[in-house]
Amino acid sequence: MKLLTESYWPLADDLPLLETSCGEVLRAAAAAHGERVALVEGQAEPASRRRWTYAALLDEAECCARALLNVFKPGDHIAVWAGNNPEWVIVQYGLALAGMVLVTVNPAYRAHELGYVLRQSRARGVFHGRDYRGLDMRALVDEAVRDEGSQLAAVVCLDELHAFVASNDKGAALPTVNPRQPCMIQYTSGTTGQPKGALLNHYSVTNNSRIMALVKALDGSTINLAVAPLFHTAGCVGNVLGMAQIGATLVQPAAFDAESMLDLIEQERVTYTFGVPTMLIALLAAQARKPRNLATLKTVFSGATIVPMEVVRQVEEQFGVTLIIGYGQTETSPAITHTRPHDNAVDKSETIGQPIPQIEVKIVDPASGATLPLDTPGELCTRGFLVMMGYFDMPEATNATIDADGWLHTGDLCSMDARGFCRVTGRLKDMIIRGGENIYPREIEEVLYTHPAVAEVAVVGLPDDYWGEQVGAVVSFKSAAQASGEALRAYVAARLARHKVPSQWYALPAIPATASGKLQKFKLVEMFRGGELEAAKI
Repeated sequence: MKLLTESYWPLADDLPLLETSCGEVLRAAAAAHGERVALVEGQAEPASRRRWTYAALLDEAECCARALLNVFKPGDHIAVWAGNNPEWVIVQYGLALAGMVLVTVNPAYRAHELGYVLRQSRARGVFHGRDYRGLDMRALVDEAVRDEGSQLAAVVCLDELHAFVASNDKGAALPTVNPRQPCMIQYTSGTTGQPKGALLNHYSVTNNSRIMALVKALDGSTINLAVAPLFHTAGCVGNVLGMAQIGATLVQPAAFDAESMLDLIEQERVTYTFGVPTMLIALLAAQARKPRNLATLKTVFSGATIVPMEVVRQVEEQFGVTLIIGYGQTETSPAITHTRPHDNAVDKSETIGQPIPQIEVKIVDPASGATLPLDTPGELCTRGFLVMMGYFDMPEATNATIDADGWLHTGDLCSMDARGFCRVTGRLKDMIIRGGENIYPREIEEVLYTHPAVAEVAVVGLPDDYWGEQVGAVVSFKSAAQASGEALRAYVAARLARHKVPSQWYALPAIPATASGKLQKFKLVEMFRGGELEAAKI
């Protein structure tokens, strides 16, 4: 390839862009591979696992779409709030075929978080799981609607999807769906503390998912153990839409569990799977305890955070696979860069690969916006088909992220070498990545500021060998009040999802700050690294 002279990757058109909608993707797969297995339930015993061919999946999705049209209308926003299961996938395709917009919701959300998403997205209906990690999801929907004033035309438990479809499928004609129409709203928190809904269209997600699959050299023989959450673009875009476009099989477990994952790889003859570094480390340990036959596994995909070189080496050697690394954002549908199967171990462990086809990427000076010289850290920006339509009903936030020339500013600090390989060097956004999950300190801080004992708080990412980062909270108390770390943990846990609850708690008389009063979080991380925070642990 021709070497770059500055930190700018020009658009490469080696793979085409197609005018496709999500529903047409499924129809094309059923036409080409009707009797091929499309979807396998991954949580039951092998003999009782439900399986759908592409023809059967299309039939159920079209029945679901007609039932939806008896209750809602094209263009309505419909939330899905549940853990991973096959019904989630059926509803996703049903909504697409009905011309409706899927609103994805993290199943770990509590009532307040759920209510905000339902209200902000203007959701007209909710399809929910029965329970999630002990939560009664219908009770939380009722609480969210009562507290947030959401207006819902229907609330349906996914366990009762068959009955909903049977009673509402009146044979309505399905609409023609324009690929440039919105197809989903994916919520991603920001440093303002309020989640923002990235509005994505059919064109961006179908092309991105297809290109991701092809860049990884996947094909119709692929059997994908799909552990990424369906409420993430990695799940409902990369896995669901990506596999349909290559005629591959999706094995859908309820959640990640290292032991059951290895069993599924062996039993279903899985050829491809995904795992953030934390998951990969757990898989290595579980395989060492109880070896399975993983001879069919050929490719493992990882991302969401930097993958240590030693993990790359161990995964490739012990599992006998090719590891591929990817980087992206919800706002970019999601993939921006990928390593390729033939890349070396250093590139796979130290970089996030090269840009995918059909997009531009540049590294700019965050202050001036000028494109930087090679190997110089700056903000990664991208432009092309992958960029979201905007944040739903948030024009100011949209304009702050997508500039007048169509460049999306990721907020991530990266560098680019002469080959176009990019390296993450930091983050402009105040964000913690714990085991591949993005956590935004401001949201946690706002909760803690409502505690009567807390005067000031800073939530930071603390280095952790296993998780990458752990959530740490440093508080200063009001003079007449104190609280234990356990009490503060319980306070946050009652208000936010479990993965957002700080695991490390410290108390200081005052939190380091600039003369203007801005908290210096980097100093807290330095104090943690130097052991100075240990004495302040509560």
